[in-house]
Amino acid sequence: MLSCNGFELYNLCPNSTSMPYSDLSPTLEEQFLYDCQVDISERGEVVAKFFNSNPLLPGVILTENQEFFGMISRQRFLQRLSRPYGIELFSKRPLKVLYRWENKEILILEGSTPILEATQTALQRLPDLVYEPIVVKFEPHIYRLIDMYQLLIAQSKIHQLWNKILQQLYQELQIQASLDGLTQVPNRRFFDQYFDQQWSKLKFTEFPLSLIFSDVDYFKKYNDTYGHQAGDDCLKQVAQVIAQTLTSEQGLVARYGGEEFVVILPKIDQEQAILIAEKIRDHLQALQIDHQSSSVSAYVTLSLGIATAEFGNPETMKTIKTPGDLIVLADQALYQAKNQGRNRVVCSSLRHPYLWVTNPAISLKNSRKDS
Repeated sequence: MLSCNGFELYNLCPNSTSMPYSDLSPTLEEQFLYDCQVDISERGEVVAKFFNSNPLLPGVILTENQEFFGMISRQRFLQRLSRPYGIELFSKRPLKVLYRWENKEILILEGSTPILEATQTALQRLPDLVYEPIVVKFEPHIYRLIDMYQLLIAQSKIHQLWNKILQQLYQELQIQASLDGLTQVPNRRFFDQYFDQQWSKLKFTEFPLSLIFSDVDYFKKYNDTYGHQAGDDCLKQVAQVIAQTLTSEQGLVARYGGEEFVVILPKIDQEQAILIAEKIRDHLQALQIDHQSSSVSAYVTLSLGIATAEFGNPETMKTIKTPGDLIVLADQALYQAKNQGRNRVVCSSLRHPYLWVTNPAISLKNSRKDS
């Protein structure tokens, strides 16, 4: 499941095991092959015994003086014996006689032939020869047989592997399309989808839905001072701090744009959201990322704004009617946090228009009284 904080992105799995690509191009020599060779001087009853004792044997390779002479399949052999006087005519006579009657075209392929190529070639034979066994040649004087049914099964397995790989690649593309290329947290596109999904899921329940908007303080000055590469590294660290502060049960962080991040907190009320926001702010400060151009700290800091939709409270939902309304309130709270001096958490509240939180475990202060 994807997300830097363990939150799944629509059940996509980046940790799926990679497919064995070598299994996608197997050759005939890697398959189970039959080795049954009979000299053409032998009588037909010898072949009949082979077929009786080996029900899966698709045919026999005929040799003459240990040289390849031909092949007769089980199907052809039994057809000849089943005809009138077939047993009398062929079981006691040399195989060479029978072979004169059944001298059909034989498909001979090299052992290095890929399965897909072998199957395609075999299926291009005449209709009455399509299911005849294929002779597999390795070296001079070394021949084996493969059953056509085996070949089709091997081809089917290859197609199944290809389908799995295509599904995996599609999932990986979905994941990459949902991630911010720099910070590797979900991007704005995924945020929009996921936020709408959570709103639809919770709006008919008693559960709340909270948003935390955060912005890196004086980030332009940081870029001007340390360079854009350092700025990129800073954003990566900020994203990881936020993601690692959250648990998979709490919510998801996404890059909203530029140096701004948003945290979605399904089923998290205002008080819990404040605690989480303060924890994020504290964890970032603990990293002590130098920022000599900041006017509020010697280190990189965050301003954070919070808004909560209390779906179980009809009064508050008169004001927050759409997902966009909640985004506006959280963004306004962020603006207030920056306007009040940055490096702080401000929570939008219908009971108290803006709450400035210095330490949520100790107090909640009305920012308007402090202004």
